[in-house]
Amino acid sequence: MLKKIISSIMFAAALSSFSLLADEFELMREERIGDLRIDLSEGEAKKGIDCSVKPGLEEFWAGDAVYHQQWVYAGCGITLDMVSEEKGAPKAIGSISVISPSKRITKRGIRIGSTEREVMNAYKADWNREDSENIGPGSFVAGSIYGGLIFYFKNGQVSKIFLGPGAE
Repeated sequence: MLKKIISSIMFAAALSSFSLLADEFELMREERIGDLRIDLSEGEAKKGIDCSVKPGLEEFWAGDAVYHQQWVYAGCGITLDMVSEEKGAPKAIGSISVISPSKRITKRGIRIGSTEREVMNAYKADWNREDSENIGPGSFVAGSIYGGLIFYFKNGQVSKIFLGPGAE
């Protein structure tokens, strides 16, 4: 009987851990910066940005086994990491970075220039204290560095917002 109870508890704990792992990337999948989101097609991404783009070289990254290309929209303060499984194939957004002069806001109303307090109020439930400490002072990780939202601060205000996997 005791073995059965212990097995049941271990099974429940394993399911609980699996549920937490299954939801680890939910914030990254659901979050938006303006109308930009992870996995948005290149065609849709281009429609939503009215600045000229400077595309970087397409490079294969062994860490995730896909091709990456940086699309820099300097006049809008936006950098997109565009990814595809094959070289030269249509791409989708893999990560998003915004800096000034971007006016885009997250789903919870945070933008470049928002205060640390505003970020804490908006994302406290998703705050990953350990990942924030690992990145260093002046950062706030919502979700995970493996797939989440990272805010960087300068003089108490958001200076950069990153959405996506920040580590492999």
